[in-house]
Amino acid sequence: MKDLEERKKDVIRETDAGSIALARSLMRTARHGALAVIEPETGSPLASRVGTATDVDGTPLILISGLSAHTRGIVADPRCSLLVGEIGKGDPLAYARITLFCNAVRLERGSPEQARAERRYLNRNPKAKLYAGLGDFAIFRLELERANLNAGFGKAYLLGRDDLLLSGAAVEEVAQAEQSALDHMNSDHREAIDIYAGHFGKLAGKGWTLSGFDPEGMDLALGDETGRVLFPQQLGEAADLRRVLVEMAKQGRAAIVQQG
Repeated sequence: MKDLEERKKDVIRETDAGSIALARSLMRTARHGALAVIEPETGSPLASRVGTATDVDGTPLILISGLSAHTRGIVADPRCSLLVGEIGKGDPLAYARITLFCNAVRLERGSPEQARAERRYLNRNPKAKLYAGLGDFAIFRLELERANLNAGFGKAYLLGRDDLLLSGAAVEEVAQAEQSALDHMNSDHREAIDIYAGHFGKLAGKGWTLSGFDPEGMDLALGDETGRVLFPQQLGEAADLRRVLVEMAKQGRAAIVQQG
């Protein structure tokens, strides 16, 4: 028995900067995930696919209908988990994924928190505008407690709330300035956005748009694809955003000229 317990401990790797960065990337780039709740009628686990986004601090956001079974589940018992992580060709178990253990909090329609969360969600999932305003739909914040990260075979990590979320005054400052900055960049600086995507994010294709800013980086979208580009260093205040974007565009253009 002791040997089994020791082997279990050996499976979990020490949380480091790389595992934290991967976990945050999986959360930020996800557009959908598997939500697990407790079915109130039976007490059995119930899993369902939901669309996802994140708040500025990284907290997962979902938009769900009051008519769905999973909504009834988290209203009765807010404990839930969310599995995110995209797969590609080959063995699906070879791709990184993270299970987030959360408590769901319904945001009151018309409140500042709900308005910001809905804005962030629709920026990430624009097709949801078709039903977001319907009376039975609501935004829930999935308040994080901890997470299990599987980065591939033999690469398991346990992460806490502080590993996953951003904090500090810059979070709220960026949230307040975000939409005007997104509108300006997506309207007037599409070439710069493609530079961020291609040079810094190593993302293929042209025509990327920005779907979100936070103190750590920017979220991008191209059709159904998503991407994430980190800033050279975390923003200390919202006023740093314009300077960093200008510097990154300048650096990216210089690198493109040098390459070719």
